[in-house]
Amino acid sequence: LTEHSVGRVTAIDLSPGMLDSAPDGEVKAERIVMDVDGADLPFNDASVDVVTSCLSMHWVNDLPRLFREIHRVLKPDGVFIGAMFGGDTLMELRVSLQLAELEREGGFSPHVSPFVEVRDLGSLLNRSKFTMITIDTDDLKVGYPTIFPLMRDL
Repeated sequence: LTEHSVGRVTAIDLSPGMLDSAPDGEVKAERIVMDVDGADLPFNDASVDVVTSCLSMHWVNDLPRLFREIHRVLKPDGVFIGAMFGGDTLMELRVSLQLAELEREGGFSPHVSPFVEVRDLGSLLNRSKFTMITIDTDDLKVGYPTIFPLMRDL
């Protein structure tokens, strides 16, 4: 991004630490800490060319509302690019924790956040008035010798 091609960059995150750790580029970014779950994005209607989100939407409890907000702020023919964890993410950890707790406690409660199913994303975006939707998935398996290195990475 250069100041000749971009007029304004705004970074929004739930975590002040994440915003502080983001490097400064040629274009200075305004940084806003906010919980976007159930909140209006701080932009006028049809005022933004591009919205990107990288691995933060899995924290949002009301994805349909967030998608409607993103669509509201995008200019006509604006672009939304998002990356998020899908439904089977951390499935092995989820199952292992459930089996261990079931064996020890006789029941279990969830310890891994639920993730949206990839097959549901298209209809969520479509209901939010997005068109020309493209959804791509990558299945990446990473092995760990024990749970402790995994927890450090998470």
